[in-house]
Amino acid sequence: MEFALRRFFWSLRSLQGLVETLGLGKIDNDGLEEIILQHCGENRSEVHCGPAFGVDVSVVNLPGGLALAMTSDPLSLIPSLGLQESAWLSVHLMANDMATTGFAPMYAQMVLNLPTSLTKQDFNIYWEHVHQYCKAIGVAITGGHTGSIEGQNSTIAGGGTMLLTAPAQNILLSRQAQAGDLIVVTKGCATSSTAILSMSFPKTLVARLGTETYQKGCELFYQTSSLKEAMIANAAGQANAMHDVTEGGVLGAVYEMAIASGNGVEIDSHAIPVSQTAIEVCRLFEIDPRFCVGAGSMIMAVSRDQAKNLTDQLERENIQATIIGSFTEKEKGYKIREADELVDLPYFSTDPYWNAFFSALKKGWT
Repeated sequence: MEFALRRFFWSLRSLQGLVETLGLGKIDNDGLEEIILQHCGENRSEVHCGPAFGVDVSVVNLPGGLALAMTSDPLSLIPSLGLQESAWLSVHLMANDMATTGFAPMYAQMVLNLPTSLTKQDFNIYWEHVHQYCKAIGVAITGGHTGSIEGQNSTIAGGGTMLLTAPAQNILLSRQAQAGDLIVVTKGCATSSTAILSMSFPKTLVARLGTETYQKGCELFYQTSSLKEAMIANAAGQANAMHDVTEGGVLGAVYEMAIASGNGVEIDSHAIPVSQTAIEVCRLFEIDPRFCVGAGSMIMAVSRDQAKNLTDQLERENIQATIIGSFTEKEKGYKIREADELVDLPYFSTDPYWNAFFSALKKGWT
């Protein structure tokens, strides 16, 4: 759940106000510790996993050996991307969090605070796609709230919660990664960053990088679901823990998973998969693809004797899977091998994607 204030597409005025307070993007670990985790209501014994840094879901134990897993995320309504694309993000960014449990989401609650400028026709299109995307992955929409608010200019149109029930002992959590586990990443870096930047600034992409790169960037958009690979890994019993890639990118997700599980980490930078399209788009926006929003990729902690079997199985399903390092004892710290030198793995509390996106707007890129 991470209490992540993710995927903000605020107006510039809202952006300036946010930077002066909490900072852009999801709240950092210090803010999480100081503000939220100290004030989480009643301490109930059945809460197996509550909010924590680097943890995707909350888990509440139920009678009969079952547990309820939940996650919450903002709902997107981004006109520059399109109503259908906004619906896809609204559904699948939550589903990616749920997938880290090894199970598919079952239920959803959605709260929509819509701009008054949104027409009934456009809302109908948006909601029809939300319905279709939920139905496609077996999710029933069980309730929520829908209304319009004067002055609502953000493209975050509310928030949603997805839920599932499963045997408590079988639910995976990112904190279950173990020292010695190999780290497998699916797909590549900056999948969602590359797609959204391409779709948001089409004229600039075509002019600077060419039509082919622009089209390839846009095609990455519907690769931003990591549900399939998570289900494959869990069905095979080969993953000890999973964490989906969001803000902070692949390396941010690895760092978060190490913190959540109480481990250290060692990454081989040369092994990290980055597509040529992501390299070109991220270079244009002056961001490092390893550290920027990467929805669609999943980080998996896998026992050494199972890692090759899992990557082979995923590859047979046409899902790129790459071993990029391992979790280590905590005392060894958080390291990355760059140019044959082992150095500290940096962690950025603010994803560089946000500055790139809004800087492009200020430059008048279209």
